Amino acid sequence: MKGRLPIVLRGTGAYTPKEILTNQHFVDYLDTTDEWITTRTGIRERRKAAPDESTSTLGAEAARRALDDAGLTIDDIDIIVCATATGDHMFPATACFIQHQLGGKNIPAFDVGGACAGFIYATITASGLMLTGAYKRALVIGAETLTRFANAQDRSTCILFGDAGGAAIFERSDEPDRGIIYFELGVEGSRANDIILPAGGSKMPASQTTVAENLHTLHMKGREVYKFAVVKMVELIERALDETGLTCADLKMLIPHQSNLRIIESVRERMGLPIEKVAINIDRFGNTSAPSVVLSLDEHRRSGVLVEGDTILLIAIGAGLAWGTMVMRL
Repeated sequence: MKGRLPIVLRGTGAYTPKEILTNQHFVDYLDTTDEWITTRTGIRERRKAAPDESTSTLGAEAARRALDDAGLTIDDIDIIVCATATGDHMFPATACFIQHQLGGKNIPAFDVGGACAGFIYATITASGLMLTGAYKRALVIGAETLTRFANAQDRSTCILFGDAGGAAIFERSDEPDRGIIYFELGVEGSRANDIILPAGGSKMPASQTTVAENLHTLHMKGREVYKFAVVKMVELIERALDETGLTCADLKMLIPHQSNLRIIESVRERMGLPIEKVAINIDRFGNTSAPSVVLSLDEHRRSGVLVEGDTILLIAIGAGLAWGTMVMRL
């Protein structure tokens, strides 16, 4: 959808756990090497949540930092939307626990399950609710503890994931030169099995068999997802630029989901983007899924690389296979 949405960014925040898992952690017990991991993924280290941390605590800490960045308190927030695929429980929503941890009272709070594209899905969902006029200001969160859902014996997947929380404050505003100027959401549902956590839901409830067969861990068809992501990301970026009348030169930064450095590099080369215009932190945080793009957004805002007035393009593809693209003028 093109056409400016009068929704502006007021603040961002991010939180990553203290424990760092370097590639050596996996080399010590798997048939792999640091070179193998780095060459195939670009990842050198990732973060792991502490035993007393969960998805809600990571999200709540990121939210506190976003509120501080925006100069607001939880009482200034009208709605909370949390994107996560690794919530604290099947129900209630992880957003409910975050609301409580932040000291919020009676604020509507719910989860969105968009996996790696979750933050963009949650942002557009919150924007739509604000555009009704019912709410003015939203706290949008992406948080995951994927290290707890990876199969520690599967070297093709367990090396990929890290834990993190990211958050942003969005507000309905009539400022003419800022806001979301384009978005696209979509799903290729015929490929929903390409990235899946098979057991634990209504289709395959927990049992001794599902536990014994590691069906409560993430399963991914890595090669197929890789091919899909490269082609789809280029298609989505080209369409976003065409619909908005922008060029790569107009973008201050492309912020892609950090799934695999080779995917990001392939897309960057096909689009002819210089390296300094593409956000990359997968080497330090791995694939964090829902918080991935807001983690990068916060990092570049705080470093001063991104400032008010800059135009950025966020893009993510993940389980579903779901995708989200968003062009925003800060």
